[in-house]
Amino acid sequence: MSTVRIRIVAVLACTLFAAGMAQAVPRFDEVRRAHQPSDMLLLDRHGEVLHRLRSDTVVRRGPWVALEDVSPALRTAIVLSEDKRFWEHSGVDWQAVSAAAWSSLWNERTRGASTITMQLAGLLDEDWRRPVGGRSVGQKLGQTVAAKRLEAGWRKDQILEAYLNLAPFRGEVVGIDALSRTLFGKAPHGLDAREAAIAAALVRGPSAGPRQVARRACGVLKAMDGRADCGALDFVVEAAFQRKAYAASEGIAPHFARAALRQAAGQGRIATTLRADVQRFAVQSLQQQLRELRGQQVEDGAVIVLDNASGDVLAWVGSSGELSRASEVDGVTALRQAGSTLKPFLYAQAIAERRLTAASLLDDSPAHIPTAAGLYIPQNYDHGFKGWISVRTALGASLNVPAVRTLVMVSPEAFHRQLRAAGLPLREGGDYYGYSLALGSAEVPLLGLANAYRTLANEGRAGEVRWLAASPRTAPRRPVQAIAPGASFIVADILADANARARTFGTDSILATRFWSAVKTGTSKDMRDNWAVGFSRRYTVGVWVGNASGEAMHGVSGISGAAPVWAAVMNHLHAREPSRAPAPPRGVVQQHVRFGDALEAARPEWFLAGTEQASIALVAEEGAPRVARILAPANGTILALDPDIPPQRQRLALRSSGGKGLRWRVDGREFARGGEAAWLPWPGRHVLQLVDARGKVLDEVRVEVRGAGVKQAAAAAAAPTISSQEQSHIPRPP
Repeated sequence: MSTVRIRIVAVLACTLFAAGMAQAVPRFDEVRRAHQPSDMLLLDRHGEVLHRLRSDTVVRRGPWVALEDVSPALRTAIVLSEDKRFWEHSGVDWQAVSAAAWSSLWNERTRGASTITMQLAGLLDEDWRRPVGGRSVGQKLGQTVAAKRLEAGWRKDQILEAYLNLAPFRGEVVGIDALSRTLFGKAPHGLDAREAAIAAALVRGPSAGPRQVARRACGVLKAMDGRADCGALDFVVEAAFQRKAYAASEGIAPHFARAALRQAAGQGRIATTLRADVQRFAVQSLQQQLRELRGQQVEDGAVIVLDNASGDVLAWVGSSGELSRASEVDGVTALRQAGSTLKPFLYAQAIAERRLTAASLLDDSPAHIPTAAGLYIPQNYDHGFKGWISVRTALGASLNVPAVRTLVMVSPEAFHRQLRAAGLPLREGGDYYGYSLALGSAEVPLLGLANAYRTLANEGRAGEVRWLAASPRTAPRRPVQAIAPGASFIVADILADANARARTFGTDSILATRFWSAVKTGTSKDMRDNWAVGFSRRYTVGVWVGNASGEAMHGVSGISGAAPVWAAVMNHLHAREPSRAPAPPRGVVQQHVRFGDALEAARPEWFLAGTEQASIALVAEEGAPRVARILAPANGTILALDPDIPPQRQRLALRSSGGKGLRWRVDGREFARGGEAAWLPWPGRHVLQLVDARGKVLDEVRVEVRGAGVKQAAAAAAAPTISSQEQSHIPRPP
């Protein structure tokens, strides 16, 4: 043995004797468990990968790869490049150490004496990771001791496996999985000989240029196969370096993945409640519907599917993806105006408070409701009125005026409390929204709205949703009774009644499923938001369609926008699963009801016990005549005459709920007969009266006419224009 080698051995022997310099090395299974990928994998309830989302922006690190899942070519290339006698030595390659020392004496450049085991020891200890300028003598000695301990406690295949998963390759890329997918677009088991040689060259020089990497790779390739051709290596290296890193987000649930990551930070594989088949079908259905609506100024949408019993999220589609210009916006959690989808909760509250029954009659006629800001004048979608209709018809046909009249009974503040109890996170108080709350002026998220409908499906019990797999930390709290069970049942029965929807949607609309289901559509102001939310016995499905930018859609209503997606998803859920009508809860009875004046067909109806009626009519006592009322103008209306319009063209239309035998008086003087009339007003305060043929006053209203600069004589023939104080509510489609 040469003198140099004897000295080296002596130094190392002393180092090994002072083994206390090196800390205890971890076990292989500890290192593998501690490995944290930079990408989170989202798994459905059966373990299928739904989405991959990057969670670490500092390094790119893939999941741990077992050695048998690494291509044989790569294993061979790494060993030949970094440690030819890896399978023979016990942590330190004495032959390489001797060669390195001799070359150092003669200022020759060699590969070095650091084995794969020694490099792994350096990767496992922060203090030994290669700093700028190299390691100190003490660090090198400690690394050597640690390598010996690794060899004593680990198998060779474990050492190579850990090294391949922890080695830095290029830039932010750490580990063979990230390298394979970033540079070559494939999994580690698919790397061929040329790609393996390039990977091995990058271990030696992570920041080297393409030509230097290709030259080193050629040497590795020839070491693997002496007949290998290096001619195309330059092109392969150039192509690998130009390849863009694989997407930070990839899969079918990007928005859900971000929500899950926030709740389960630090986990590499997140088990969720989603069902891959439902998620995939919901994505496809939404995109297909939006493609069909492309010519109607609509490009965004969202879908949520809940399990009624558990609250598990089965599908979460936040956007239309490539069809959207704002695909990062999550339509499941974004706040949008609810439209008519809040009406079921309003009627449920009125029924629970015994203010109404499903058979009660509501007046669908022009309404003028005084508010602090002026007159609130709700209108129906079609600008028409149906007259007296039952609560069942009012809700099923989604009529606006009866809903507002119901809110007047309940009060906006009380309705606001009911919505919050059902799980809707309204940002403002009831007085802020006023009577427009009946028509859905409040902004709500699709997730919260769907969960509120799940409350109706569960007989009024409100509970939390969950999207991570069950664990003590994620177990939801016990549900609370937010709506009376009987009222929830009656409203659900109305929403499932195709006949109740007939006046607006017809009897055979897309909302009619072949199994029991209850559904409500809604459209917000100016057709900006379109909804379809409903439930079967087991599932609740919510769909929103619109534009993330807030732009109005063109000619899209609940039945043509969101409803087709709702029906498709609900049909998919029940392709092999029945859904039967629920049994009535205690305290709900059924009574056959007849309606007077043939207002509606006789039918069996559900009532809270004690509120049932066999006959519904408009008269207080049998034989009593129906009293006519003034429908327009409203009491307290202020009119302003326009001096630029000829007086004969300015008229005020008077309308009543009656017809024959009626007469109109202005300030006590009769001027017209019949249920309708046109009045030429003049400045001043006036009393308009509706009287019968015998002169009995049936109704009266007071109005004020203003006409600055208009003479009294000329103004007698003037006609009004409605002032800004008489505000008209913009109708929402059902």
